[in-house]
Amino acid sequence: MAFDEMAGVGGPDRVRESYRALAQWLEEAPADLLAARSRQAELFFRRMGITFAVYGEADAAERLIPFDVVPRIISSSEWLELEAGLVQRVTALNLFLKDIYGPQECLKAGIIPPELVLTNPHYRPEMAGKRPPRDVWVHIAGVDLIRTGEDGFYVLEDNARTPSGVSYMLENREMMMRLFPDLFSEYPVRPVETYTDMLLASLKASAPESAGSEPNVVVLTPGPFNSAYYEHSFLADKLGVELVEGSDLYVDDGRVLMRTTEGPQRVDVIYRRVDDDYLDPLAFNPDSALGVPGLMTAYAAGRVTLANAVGTGVADDKAVYTYMPEIIRFFTGEDPILHNVPTWRCREPDALKEVLARLPELVVKEVGGSGGYGMLVGPAATKAEVEQFRAKLQADPAAFIAQPTLQLSTAPTLSGDGLASRHVDLRPFVLTGPQGVEVAPGGLTRVALKEGSLVVNSSQGGGTKDTWVLDA
Repeated sequence: MAFDEMAGVGGPDRVRESYRALAQWLEEAPADLLAARSRQAELFFRRMGITFAVYGEADAAERLIPFDVVPRIISSSEWLELEAGLVQRVTALNLFLKDIYGPQECLKAGIIPPELVLTNPHYRPEMAGKRPPRDVWVHIAGVDLIRTGEDGFYVLEDNARTPSGVSYMLENREMMMRLFPDLFSEYPVRPVETYTDMLLASLKASAPESAGSEPNVVVLTPGPFNSAYYEHSFLADKLGVELVEGSDLYVDDGRVLMRTTEGPQRVDVIYRRVDDDYLDPLAFNPDSALGVPGLMTAYAAGRVTLANAVGTGVADDKAVYTYMPEIIRFFTGEDPILHNVPTWRCREPDALKEVLARLPELVVKEVGGSGGYGMLVGPAATKAEVEQFRAKLQADPAAFIAQPTLQLSTAPTLSGDGLASRHVDLRPFVLTGPQGVEVAPGGLTRVALKEGSLVVNSSQGGGTKDTWVLDA
């Protein structure tokens, strides 16, 4: 039985302390109020153009992420432990990336198999021996968490390249404050609106020394056909910086410049939402029209900051994820505060044998996959789907990991038949700059809207909730 965030394990008549005011409010609210507010939210989001795209769909530009109007609540004591664990984990990720592109001490010590890093498709030999400005690799991280019990928070995966979803965290809060101001008066909810101020300050602090006292920051987008283009434009607007495409920038004399109506302007920090392969056609994919020719030359010279740094995709890899407890101990000297989900590395013969024997009850993922694609949820799969995955595993076991089908916690959610329990996860956003690591109080709660479903990804039919972290 799944742990319920509102009721705990005490059944429907019990309400956890942090949810008591919400439970009473829901009980007293008119029967049709939530449904009416939900329709209002959908109308507002549609008018504001808050959409995302699913590649390959003809109506991709029209897709809204469903928004659930019942908030998810995290107590101050729960958040303190999560925050400490997130700071520890992202600190270790930055040290790990610094090491594998530098002295490679963790490889020499056998903490992680060298071939898993050095032959990883996201490992960038161009960064070997290089240090990004201010020595920060992962400026923005999104760490996916699940909960299985009162104290059972686990890290599901790390997102260290270009984590998305923060715009929905911010828009969800704005929407809830607009629709339910009376409910906010019942709770000391910590603000998330300060995230963009935190982000801008962190990016500016990460600028090269040559930038001077007023670094110029831009957001680099692949363009309006990208699935997360709304978020790119939203963040540029909230940060008060220019949203640019590759064609808006050029490199001259080792500096990155932006074309403007007032002439060239120096660019010091690029918050890039373009993958490594497309950043610079002279260094990576020569057919890319999304990047800036010569950008890597300026970057290698320390004349521009890229957030996140080139080569951080190694830390996204799900096989590397399985070694994070050892990585944390090696680089911090501490035991992990947040634990991984138990995981089998299918590249190991004994693990593969066990996974194949238990395939119908496990979740199997591609090590380089994302967005809920390319995975098998054994208990929800047909016999034919299980056998198809069995063949994939046998053909290329190193490309997969497997995990037990954990019961994600549930939270009250508005369904077509009223309030119902639906499975949720959480993606907090963690910022790293020269001043240290800080976490926005909350994050993006994703909810599996289909009854019984464990897949929360928006591309697979999931929705989002506002996440309330309570002040002490």
